[in-house]
Amino acid sequence: MKKFLLILVPVFLLSCEKEPEIISCPVEFNLDGKWLYSLDSPMSASGISNTMYIFEAGTRYTYYCADENCDSLYDSFQAADGNHIPETNSYNFSNDTLSIDLNFGNTHVLPLIFECGGNIINFQDPISPDRYNLYRLGTDLDSCN
Repeated sequence: MKKFLLILVPVFLLSCEKEPEIISCPVEFNLDGKWLYSLDSPMSASGISNTMYIFEAGTRYTYYCADENCDSLYDSFQAADGNHIPETNSYNFSNDTLSIDLNFGNTHVLPLIFECGGNIINFQDPISPDRYNLYRLGTDLDSCN
């Protein structure tokens, strides 16, 4: 019986598998694309987001809409297509902080958090706690909790 236990115990111990180590990698979201103010922000008149930003390759383009169907119009715009206001702003996005050069020595530095799978930007601006959030054009906001 002792021989049996001496053989069984090492076999049992050697047959145990170690749990795989789980390594959590932070998800990085891309800022490039078309962004609108959230519909409940003061920047969205009558529930229509009349301002769209396109962030592309370090340049922010600003587009305005006076129509009722802005989403359709915004879908047609492309960065640097001539439909944006003439002034553009350079930007840098690094370590969850967006820095926008507003020209003439003014820079807007905005810590942010991506939400809803990277489709909502939640600005974490301590100076302006009633911050404006942006959402990616085409996002179904009802599906974001």
